[in-house]
Amino acid sequence: MAGHSQFKNIMHRKGAQDAKRAKVFTKLIRELTVSARSGLPDPAANPRLRAAIMAARNANMPKDTIDRAIKRGAGGEDGANYEEVRYEGYGPGSVAIIVEGLTDNRNRTASEVRSAFTKNGGAMGESNSVSFMFDRVGAIRYPASTASGDAMFEAALEAGADNVESDDEAHEVTCAPDGLGAVREALEAVFGSPEYARLDWKPQTTVPVGDEDTAKLLMKLLDILEDNDDVQRVQANFEMSDEIMEKLGG
Repeated sequence: MAGHSQFKNIMHRKGAQDAKRAKVFTKLIRELTVSARSGLPDPAANPRLRAAIMAARNANMPKDTIDRAIKRGAGGEDGANYEEVRYEGYGPGSVAIIVEGLTDNRNRTASEVRSAFTKNGGAMGESNSVSFMFDRVGAIRYPASTASGDAMFEAALEAGADNVESDDEAHEVTCAPDGLGAVREALEAVFGSPEYARLDWKPQTTVPVGDEDTAKLLMKLLDILEDNDDVQRVQANFEMSDEIMEKLGG
């Protein structure tokens, strides 16, 4: 795939967003609490919780903050009852977007997400209006410094993964959703803990965004969506050239 893939575009924008530590922690704490409540509070027996702890550590969240969030979820002490939600729609340039979140007020979240779409050149659609253009996959990411591309590919193949994409930033391993736990454990035994291991949406094809104005509006929409406390993850099927990314300051 030439130019910048959607995954790289997301990583470029993450640099600025990582400065919003309080907001990042809010999302991570919510995921830790819900993960602990949805299964056992033991990460060894709860893959979702294990992934949430991994993400929290990668964000440099203090251990006592992680522990408090897990205890709150396991003991049901948090008054908020978070639900998992998913919204789908199209952004500028006919880019398909999937928004996943955890909310204690569906009406508020739906209204805010719909407003973000309509005010920034997009439109929110019905359930499954764009998800058919994505594959549900298990996704595991390691820094590029972990191993060579060949070593990661061989280990992932042996672990039962479907594919590995390596570049100078990272190794992205994908597998079947129901194989995520087994593949993660096999890779952890060789390389240690990954940056993340989670279920994700992978675009089947990408939509090129070559117009600077369209690209600016699309990035604004994605930033507003990701800035929402109720939104945990945003995936989209766009691709931008290096030239456009440079113009956007990426």
